[in-house]
This record gives sequence, structure tokens and C-alpha cells, in this order.
Amino acid sequence: MEQLKKRILEEGEALNESILKVDSFLNHKVDPKLMLAIGDNFKKYFSGIGVTKIFTIESSGIAPAVMTALKMDLPMVILKKKKSKILKDDVYQTTVHSFTKDSDYELTLSQKYICPEDKILIIDDFLANGEAAQGAARLIEKAGAKVAGIGIVIEKSFQPGRNILEKKGYTIRSLARIKKLTKGKIEFLD
Repeated sequence: MEQLKKRILEEGEALNESILKVDSFLNHKVDPKLMLAIGDNFKKYFSGIGVTKIFTIESSGIAPAVMTALKMDLPMVILKKKKSKILKDDVYQTTVHSFTKDSDYELTLSQKYICPEDKILIIDDFLANGEAAQGAARLIEKAGAKVAGIGIVIEKSFQPGRNILEKKGYTIRSLARIKKLTKGKIEFLD
């Protein structure tokens, strides 16, 4: 997606070989028009395959996921990183390791927001090692539902996430694929 790549080059900051900071338009300050274009791109790619719900992981995936849900006219569910005091025992949970924060968290889904007939589209901001997407997929599959696909805003193609997810049979759509990061430099995969 050229509009997204342009913003990454203009405003993104490669802090080192593995960290890309895009907090000026994606995960701190959010550009709603860009998120709407992202949602439209995911809608075009994933339409016609029977998606019933959009899932994302709090918090940086929410903006692109809500716009995808809006464009596809589907409900959106946010997977929680911490078990809420108002969520009872009727939840699915799985442990996920965060590469960025170098810590584990319990990904949580209320059982009332998924059924075995669902075909879920997972939308997330980044794909690096694939931990978050795998965690979301585990929760979906625990409920007996199917993962219809995984939409990623920015993929770090030099990390193993895509290969891991594709080996498990998941369809992945990444809007910007990063080939290489070095301090101050961003290279895209063609």
C-alpha cells in the first residue's frame, strides 16, 4: 500500500535493526483517514470468503481493525491483554510473549463473543515473530471457530512471523513489508 509506505518513510523511525517507531500515525497518535484506507484495503482483499467477525489485540491494532470492521460491516472484538475484573470465568486464555516489551501476557477472549460457526479475520498493527497472531489464532481455534485470514499493517519480513504463520496454513495480507531496518534507514520488500 503506497500511501502507508510513504508515511512510514516520512514519519517512521528505525531505532535499530528490529524496532520501527510509527507512533505519529499508527499506535500513539492515529491518522483516521489512513486507517480508513487500510480498512478499505483489507476489505478488498478479504471480501467474499465468509468473514463473520474482526478480531484484534489491544491496543495498537484497534484503529485499523475498527476501520476494517466498518468497511466490511462486521462486528469487531478486542482481545484483552489483561483479564478484566468484569470478565468472569467464561473466557478463553493463552499466554503470549511480547517481543517489543520482552514480557508475557495472558491474551483473553470472552466466550460470549465467539461461536464455532465464526470465521474470524485477525487484524494487527505489526507482524514480527508471529506471537500475537498465533495467540489470537489459538483462542479462536479453542472456541471451535476458524481463522479466515490475518491482516497486518506493517510486517517485519526479516523476522520469522510470516513463515511460522504460513506453515500453520494461515492466509496473511501485509500492507507494508519491511525488508531491513538499520538505525535511521528503512527498506521495503518489493
